[in-house]
Amino acid sequence: MSDLNSRAGRIRLALFDIDGVLTDGRLYIGPGGQEFKAVSVKDGHGLKRLQRSGVQLGVISGRPSEAMEHRLRELGFDHVFLAIEDKLPVFEKLLSSLNISADECSFMGDDEPDLPLMTRCGVALAPADAMPEVLEVADWTSTLPAGHGAVRQACDWLRQAREDNGD
Repeated sequence: MSDLNSRAGRIRLALFDIDGVLTDGRLYIGPGGQEFKAVSVKDGHGLKRLQRSGVQLGVISGRPSEAMEHRLRELGFDHVFLAIEDKLPVFEKLLSSLNISADECSFMGDDEPDLPLMTRCGVALAPADAMPEVLEVADWTSTLPAGHGAVRQACDWLRQAREDNGD
């Protein structure tokens, strides 16, 4: 097993950004300012399968979103942090509270605010259409764009690595 697959097999907490990762990054704004986002049901299924394999799920996102908060509750996410400008302190506090090392955590991001977490976690993941500076630091990159199965691919890969690692 490669070093990367071995590292992926030890993941106990999978964290994700929302816009540009769990969604395609577009915001739909209604006439009253209500925000809508599109998500992939396939991504949702992959997240549930990863969670059933023993991995906790979490989000650390820079924007608030009632719609996404509803979807994340529906999926049974363990940890949800929205409207977080500086993601690293939240990440460190979460790891401490769960007694999990950074090496046992993955993070999937797509843009510059995600870089501190991506360089700190055990496995950095990115959708195919992430910004170039994110793709440079990603350990693993989906072949699919955000909001169109990238998260499902990441979840399936992490789950397979856990199985290969005997978990």
